[in-house]
Amino acid sequence: MIRAIRACKTAAEERAVVRKECAAIRTSINENDQDYRHRNLAKLMFIHMLGYPTHFGQMECLKLIASAGFPEKRIGYLGLMLLLDERQEVLMLVTNSLKQDLNHSNQYIVGLALCALGNICSAEMARDLAPEVERLLQFRDPNIRKKAALCSIRIIRKVPDLAENFINPAAALLKEKHHGVLITGIQLCTDLCKVSPEALEFLRKKHTEGLVRTLKDVVNSPYAPEYDIAGIADPFLHVRLLKLLRALGQGDADASDAMNDILAQVATKTESNKNAGNAILYECVETIMSIEDNGGLRVLAINILGRFLSNRDNNIRYVALNMLMKAITVDAQAVQRHRATILECVKDSDASIRKRALELVYVLVNETNVKPLTKELIDYLEVSDEEFKGDLTAKICSIVEKFSPEKIWYIDQMLKVLAEAGNFVKDEVWHALIVVISNASDLHGYTVRALYKAFQTSSEQESLVRVAVWCIGEYGDMLMNNVGMLAIEDPVTVTESDIVDVVEIALKHHALDLTTKAMALIALLKLSSRFPSCSERIKDIIVHHKGSLVLELQQRSLEFNSIIEKHQNIRSTLVERMPILDEATFTTRRAGSLPAAVSTSGGASLNLPNGVVKPSTAPLVDLLDLSDDVPAAPGSSGGDFLQDLLGVDLSPAPTQSGTNQVQKAGTDVLLDLLSIGVPPVQSSSSTTDILSPIQNEKSPIATLDALSSSSSPSAQATSSARAAPMMDLLDGFGPSPSKPENNGSVYPPFVAFESSSLRITFNFSKQPGNPQTTLVQATFTNLTPNVFTDFIFQAAVPKFLQLHLDPASSNILPASGNGSITQNMRVTNNQHGKKSLVMRTRISYKINNKDTLEEGHINNFPREL
Repeated sequence: MIRAIRACKTAAEERAVVRKECAAIRTSINENDQDYRHRNLAKLMFIHMLGYPTHFGQMECLKLIASAGFPEKRIGYLGLMLLLDERQEVLMLVTNSLKQDLNHSNQYIVGLALCALGNICSAEMARDLAPEVERLLQFRDPNIRKKAALCSIRIIRKVPDLAENFINPAAALLKEKHHGVLITGIQLCTDLCKVSPEALEFLRKKHTEGLVRTLKDVVNSPYAPEYDIAGIADPFLHVRLLKLLRALGQGDADASDAMNDILAQVATKTESNKNAGNAILYECVETIMSIEDNGGLRVLAINILGRFLSNRDNNIRYVALNMLMKAITVDAQAVQRHRATILECVKDSDASIRKRALELVYVLVNETNVKPLTKELIDYLEVSDEEFKGDLTAKICSIVEKFSPEKIWYIDQMLKVLAEAGNFVKDEVWHALIVVISNASDLHGYTVRALYKAFQTSSEQESLVRVAVWCIGEYGDMLMNNVGMLAIEDPVTVTESDIVDVVEIALKHHALDLTTKAMALIALLKLSSRFPSCSERIKDIIVHHKGSLVLELQQRSLEFNSIIEKHQNIRSTLVERMPILDEATFTTRRAGSLPAAVSTSGGASLNLPNGVVKPSTAPLVDLLDLSDDVPAAPGSSGGDFLQDLLGVDLSPAPTQSGTNQVQKAGTDVLLDLLSIGVPPVQSSSSTTDILSPIQNEKSPIATLDALSSSSSPSAQATSSARAAPMMDLLDGFGPSPSKPENNGSVYPPFVAFESSSLRITFNFSKQPGNPQTTLVQATFTNLTPNVFTDFIFQAAVPKFLQLHLDPASSNILPASGNGSITQNMRVTNNQHGKKSLVMRTRISYKINNKDTLEEGHINNFPREL
């Protein structure tokens, strides 16, 4: 059969041969062929290893196990271990055969039974056969004792409650001279320590010294050919002994003291030029680091790990780095001595070692060594592989941010990272850098000059370009006039045209994304006010994008051009420098514990979450920062500021409609001026002030088309006539009048479903300014004298609707209307005004533990929903 299968050239031929053989085996099984049963099972095992189903032969395993001869039992037990596992119910049938074989007079059959039990023992089998296995731990033959110990490990892992029965027999195995029995006995004791505190305490008190003596004998034993590996006597026994000593010494000072000497001896005497010796040294180090404190031993252990780092074998270096990660929490000073070697591992050719070494360096950094370590990492960043730069830049940025001793050093290091690997830097990193620059008022000139120089050589690094463009827009005049020169820098000669060139390059660079180009347009708008002589050139650059296929750039181009051409009297106020950004609030917001906040020049912090309208009496006055601490009422001093600044006549003129009409007209002029009175553009998010490029940079900018529109009486009348919702230009300032039908409209209760046993009533409400979304509160009432339990309401809607169901208030509905269950849902109609709501419902519950199901189709919702 094997020869025929191997001769097959295609998978189809192989399947044909296997099908033919399986058919012959089934025929033989049906005929109850005794002579070829074991050979058929051997064939089935081969077929099983090829991946074909062999479940029809499982009972043949049991028949062979029940037979008397050793050859048949051997094949039967082998088939049992291969074809079945502990989850198979048929396995329960073999328990009796196993019990008989464990008590068999032939030790080889006993060995077969132990081997099978150790591989597929289930919890039930463990409980039934544990006494037999416990007895075999004292069997005369060492091979049986060894197999019984391994089988005991499986039993106590499956049923930890049986551990106490094995404590004394396992402890007796620790005195064995036969290495095979001793190593299995040690492993059994190690597992007992994990599952039983009583076993751990017993072995700690009674056998720690004996284990220390055993390890000393093994370390000092003469050459024994049967156990020798690379000149070391039985390294496997060394390792098992060290693991058991580690379990005993952990958390116990007396046991730790007892093993200190032998651990020092193992650490100093073991040869490290062979892999077997390195395995023993590694276990020895792990044991030293786990047991109770001994400073000298720990230094010795960390020095061994330092030697491992110089090893040519990648596996040894990797496990050494792993162990040093654990050791640094115990003795950071000893690990610091190997800092240079660890840094070399960061430059290793193996990616796993590089990554692990970088994590270790990150943990090693503190206030005293941050500068040299950061320098080494940034130097390596220049030559590192592309796939490693992402991890490396993330760690460097985190180190600089966490341990920076001063702001100028922070800015210098971040600029180096941005210049070398700006394309790998995450957005929050350059956001944080801008916040730091904003707060370092004495370094504004130094920073903008450094960014100007870095841009000349690294204009392809996107994050660097963004920071440079932002700083040039804010502090471009400082760059030209060499304001705030420090002693460490040389003066730089830059003209207004040179500064505009930088922003123009950023705007025209084909590889830079929308965010960068949008920031560049804002920078140009600001420079048009800072550098009046370049205003025409800047206007030409901005106008160039008015035909852009990218809507965001097109909109900004048109609006900024309008500001430059028609609103020069307010341009300088609009493009004033950003107020100092609140560093503490930004840090908290990055941690996710606060909503976005903008710091005003007065030092107060205003929370401005998207889409939430904050009541304010004078939005324009607040925008231009003209108000004092007390907000001005509409039509009072705020109107005077605006009249003076914008030349808009807001004085109350005598009209037939009276004072209220005059105030309304004045307000409409202001709303029209800032496009607050036009219908809002359908957009996924509101946006922040155009003067705030670092906040929500990727959101669409609120339209400013009204700045270019006429403020003539006809335009004002048109604006006044429109009953559209106010657009929240400032993302949170000013009240928002809404359509009357959407402002908390009240709808009568609606009986959505009613049967002889259940009534469902819907109560509807609308969110102001959001007619598409309907909030529904469903109330369920039981009309029967029986209590409904396990109550579940389900609903389905067509594709043009979106449904969100909140959890119900309860899953038990009282009888006879003596109580109700409520459940809230939110339905969004994407075709509001064209299609009404429809819904299919399914309600399941139990009455006296009997399942009941009711279904309904609701299509008579009110049309206005």
